Amino acid sequence: MIEAGAAITLSVMIIAYLLGSISNAVIICHFMGIGDPRQLGSGNPGATNVLRTGNRAAALLTLTGDLSKGMLAVSIAQWMDLALFDQALVGICALIGHVWSIFLGFRGGKGVATMLGCCLFLDYRLALFQVAVWLILLATRRISSLAAVCMALMSPLFCWVLIPPLFLPILIMSSLILATHHQNIRNLLNRCENPL
Repeated sequence: MIEAGAAITLSVMIIAYLLGSISNAVIICHFMGIGDPRQLGSGNPGATNVLRTGNRAAALLTLTGDLSKGMLAVSIAQWMDLALFDQALVGICALIGHVWSIFLGFRGGKGVATMLGCCLFLDYRLALFQVAVWLILLATRRISSLAAVCMALMSPLFCWVLIPPLFLPILIMSSLILATHHQNIRNLLNRCENPL
């Protein structure tokens, strides 16, 4: 028999995965008549690729939606009074849903905004750090993927120093972000990554 607490946590994790699986980029682009973002630009259903279509409103809506998925998943876990570590596990499930969406044939986006949304509700200090790292790198290098990769690399270190209970789940999230950027990392190493 599964204990009631474990059953609740598992249920919230499943809900978080389904929330994460909702592709805001595909939905927003469809209703705004832009086309399927999976067939445009980099083929990634995320805010950065939507921005490449030239439609800033669609990109902003996509970014807001992807942030909201992470925030909503963790807020549900908090509403259910789950422990901080379990809240982070719920956040991981939302991120997994975004990356491997059940509604998109287990494909999806790269997860940066969804991770940030999770972290904003897990511990705002981490989210502020992530935004600062991302903005500094984007402003100085103009390469979105480089900013995302550096943010993912530095987030576990931040938790190691200031938020130890979140170190392991944030390490897992960051590893997922790095995995989704594997081609970008190759391009960065070969100095052929396209700027934003």
